[in-house]
Amino acid sequence: MTANLPNLNALGAAAMGALNRGDAATARRHFEEIVATGRAPLDAWLGLALACHALRDTAAMMDALDRVLEADPQNLRALLMKADGLVAQGDKRSAITFYGMLVKLVPDTSILPADAAREIGRAHAAHAKLSGEIFDHMRSSLAASGYSREAASSRFTQSLSLLSGQAQRYEQQPRSYYFPELPTISFYERSAFPWFDAIEAATADIRRELFGLLATPQVFAPYIEAEANAPVDRAHSLLDSPDWTACYVWKDGAPVADIAARCPKTVAAMAHAPLEQVKGRAPFVLFSKLTPGAWIKPHTGFLNTRLVCHLPLIVPDGCWFRVGSEVRAWEEGKAFAFNDTIEHEARNEGTGTRTVLIFNIWRPELSLDERALVAALLESIDTL
Repeated sequence: MTANLPNLNALGAAAMGALNRGDAATARRHFEEIVATGRAPLDAWLGLALACHALRDTAAMMDALDRVLEADPQNLRALLMKADGLVAQGDKRSAITFYGMLVKLVPDTSILPADAAREIGRAHAAHAKLSGEIFDHMRSSLAASGYSREAASSRFTQSLSLLSGQAQRYEQQPRSYYFPELPTISFYERSAFPWFDAIEAATADIRRELFGLLATPQVFAPYIEAEANAPVDRAHSLLDSPDWTACYVWKDGAPVADIAARCPKTVAAMAHAPLEQVKGRAPFVLFSKLTPGAWIKPHTGFLNTRLVCHLPLIVPDGCWFRVGSEVRAWEEGKAFAFNDTIEHEARNEGTGTRTVLIFNIWRPELSLDERALVAALLESIDTL
């Protein structure tokens, strides 16, 4: 005989009462009567899962949870119980996807009530633990197959970090101009730029010229300044700030005469680099200072047709730089190139000021014809 609506309500109340009393068997019987009607609400299926869990009937619990998640794929309680059930069944690979969904849905548990925060926090911890276990297993298996981080390609090692959840996937997100079909590489391999050798060899001379500039601090100005006829983000923590400053050797495609005259070794070193060339825009070459405690927050650059190069000159302890998922410490005299249209940030957590030489180069993947066309396009925009 089909139960009518009042009976469903009464059965639901009886089932929850039994569940709260710890009488899981009675609760299960009532919940099963409700679902047998074919008109069970999601709460009844979730209650049935809880009762089956208390009775250690994992298979029945998982069936009930599937019904909940079929109708409500983001039900936090059901996702957590499903993940826990999969762990109990020894299926860690599947469990991590459910824990991962919870982490994605609720990345910050501080916004939840205490009880819920505790449970979702447990999901975060379980996700991290399983990720570590899976990564350790993969690394051991790969080692047995002959893998070593030192000998393998950086691309494969990066894929391993992404698969294990130890790294996050970042894409190119230029704020102005996107050139398609260029690879998404955070830090480029040093071997791609053999001309770095000549620039690094000039580090001592460039540093001496920097010291001369530091003796006249007025040549440094805030890296981010409010511009006329342009929107101003007053919320930017480093707008017009003395904490992140620059002294340009080249700016807007032309030498800054008085600074370039004081830095002949720097100018000569730049002759080795395939500097980006765009009339009225590039190249630009500058000394960049970041004071103790300063934080250049995550952001992306404007064009993915260029790379940004750093030659670290003064690097106190506690300074770091992140591009995508990779964090590096600057090393004095060790140049590198990165794609600034991938999210990046920099921080000085030391006690001294960090100073690097920054310059832009063309993306090595662009042909000479493509470079000329990109330059012509950007120059045309500036004539509007």
